[in-house]
Amino acid sequence: MTHSASTAQALDRYIDRALEYQLEHAGRLPLTPFDENWYSACYVDDAAAGEPTQWRPVRQSSPSDLFERIGQALELPIHPDIITYYSRYWSDPLPAHHQCGRLSLLQLWNPEDGERLRSNLLGHALMKARSKQPLTLFFACTEPDDMFISLDNSDGTIWLEAPGKKPLRKIADNLAAFIDGLQPDTIQDQE
Repeated sequence: MTHSASTAQALDRYIDRALEYQLEHAGRLPLTPFDENWYSACYVDDAAAGEPTQWRPVRQSSPSDLFERIGQALELPIHPDIITYYSRYWSDPLPAHHQCGRLSLLQLWNPEDGERLRSNLLGHALMKARSKQPLTLFFACTEPDDMFISLDNSDGTIWLEAPGKKPLRKIADNLAAFIDGLQPDTIQDQE
């Protein structure tokens, strides 16, 4: 099995565990204000603008060229695990616990959110290049200390990083192993 296939399966397992945990501990799906101008397939029901509505992670159904464009801009191929990670679900960030602490798994809410991510990843990559550091691609933020979890683009290993610094320490051999080591947390309602 390829790493990207195992990443997809690990993410599927985590989403299932996270939703089960949410329903068990909160008794319902999380709420977020309905925004027709920032629409997402995650909405369970349509609502009036600004009214709370339930949401859940939803599998993406259409392929995107987001990471192809990122790779072209950087003039190098992007590791397939990070492509799989960001291309698997539409979702708001998902809270989790890991041996390195509490964290938030970054996700894409809709295709427009992918464009925001593209800008942020390219900015991060340029900073890494200026600092002569290996390219890493972030996918989670630790809380409350604002560190981030990233994938080393050359070999797919997972690292804890501080903004602007070299990776601090390796925390997993690959993205699937990292995701499988997570414990879900309750998804808080958004106001």
